[in-house]
Amino acid sequence: MLDTSTTKIAIIGLGYVGLPLAVEFGKKFNTLGFDIDSERVIALSKGVDSTLECTSQELSESPHLIYSSSHTDLKNANIYIITVPTPVDKDKQPDLSPLIRASEMLGEVVSRGDIIIYESTVYPRATEEDCIPVVERVSGLTFNKDFFAGYSPERINPGDKEHRVTNILKVTAGSTPEVAEIVDDLYKTIITAGTHKASSIKVAEAAKVIENTQRDINIALINEFSIIFNKLGIDTLDVLEAAGTKWNFLPFRPGLVGGHCIGVDPYYLTHKAESAGYYPDMILAGRRINDGMGDFVVSRLVKEMLKKRIHIRDAKVLLMGLTFKENCPDLRNTKVVDIIKGLKEYDITPDIYDPWCSPESAFEEYNITLTEGPKKGRYDAIIIAVAHEQFKKMGADEIRQLGKKEHVLYDLKYILPKEDVDIRL
Repeated sequence: MLDTSTTKIAIIGLGYVGLPLAVEFGKKFNTLGFDIDSERVIALSKGVDSTLECTSQELSESPHLIYSSSHTDLKNANIYIITVPTPVDKDKQPDLSPLIRASEMLGEVVSRGDIIIYESTVYPRATEEDCIPVVERVSGLTFNKDFFAGYSPERINPGDKEHRVTNILKVTAGSTPEVAEIVDDLYKTIITAGTHKASSIKVAEAAKVIENTQRDINIALINEFSIIFNKLGIDTLDVLEAAGTKWNFLPFRPGLVGGHCIGVDPYYLTHKAESAGYYPDMILAGRRINDGMGDFVVSRLVKEMLKKRIHIRDAKVLLMGLTFKENCPDLRNTKVVDIIKGLKEYDITPDIYDPWCSPESAFEEYNITLTEGPKKGRYDAIIIAVAHEQFKKMGADEIRQLGKKEHVLYDLKYILPKEDVDIRL
């Protein structure tokens, strides 16, 4: 058993992954929640989480959790857990710079006997080949002699109030058998769903990256079905519901694939595969299909508008939703921006309405100015891009009122009955 009086944990990065983890560990261990964003640290100290992953009450239920943006406060910990983002760059190549900077920072504070656990999604071998050497270089300590490492990939689903950090089974791994046991025991103290101890760090890394790659490929297949059925004049959902009557048919739906996981993680695996001399045809084909869905949506909308003799140039289109998924303020890698870009290429003016999204975040991240509230009778077309509960409650009649007398209602998320919309994805 871990000694709660001597175990001192520091969580590096207080986003969608790090904060819920810090809250849970803070119930049992002395825990420092660290983030370089001082404004976020101040807000969390006041019980406010802008990501909406944790309520004020949940934040108050961790008596041993404190927050800081000062590097010097990290020196008191002996277990460090890194939960920083691992995005891709404009060329779809892994961007490990946040992870490298975090490793450099820990190299300045790590002491003999400490354990550094990485949760950020990476390609296999990244922890031991890319991150740990940075810690060694900065600290002057020797890996697996002076300090140790673990890996436990995050499985947070932003906005999901049912699948939380404690009730999602956790994969764990350590750089030695003894450390693997310590890491596993550590997570067992908060994970009620249990843990799976992987045989090595690289196995745990690989397991994480294929979880979302598998989903990406499955969604790409359904998206390709949607493109085919559109050309054949067949409703995709009707087909999927019919096929779904077979017990082993997988219930995926077509759609935009964004976010911090499914739309990003496959590129980490393909990067490593190519560096090993293998070209991953299927994975990259799936990525091409999913990355092209924004253009497909726009082209189909324009065709439907032309059928109704709606003038395309200077048309006004309402996009309902900007976040990458429903009932969540997360804007990371949202593919709604692809639709916005495509509309502008036709000289169509898009208005973007999203009650979940921070106007400041939308402008800062994508230079997008959100509309405060759509006006009735204004739009030549309406696209339901995100299935927020507010949109479901509006229903078809209320949404239709936002359009002009002649308009197109395009439901990407199947939130309305087929007979109430003009086209569905």
